[in-house]
Amino acid sequence: MPLWKSTVQEVRAWLRCNPVLAADAPLLPNRDGRAMTRQNVNQRFDLAVTRATQTHPSLARRHISPHTIRHSTAMHMLQSGVAFSVIALWMGHESVTTTHRYVEADLTMKEQALARLEEPHTKIPRYRPPDALRAFLEAL
Repeated sequence: MPLWKSTVQEVRAWLRCNPVLAADAPLLPNRDGRAMTRQNVNQRFDLAVTRATQTHPSLARRHISPHTIRHSTAMHMLQSGVAFSVIALWMGHESVTTTHRYVEADLTMKEQALARLEEPHTKIPRYRPPDALRAFLEAL
């Protein structure tokens, strides 16, 4: 998994603060030293969201989960111009079609796509039926 330099620095700092973590140990262990379960991750995430709500009260009105972060990250990647196939690989999907469930173009992206196109300069003529057809229709 490619990481930003700042992420690598944070991981190294974490490892320096936790020298008991062996090379084959989970990076974020549970209290028993084993890998966190989904439930552990959700509990820790809920605590983080609760703390963040104190600074950003609008978060209290939103449902935020690890899945929300995953979806948001994929959307930011798409909006930044990352190729769809790369996003699918990054998310670990076997098929690009699976990624479609997570990533859909938002209104801003649609407006930007429309702005790249030129408006057609053709004027669509109004249809004028021949007199015989018009007379036939009026006689009905």
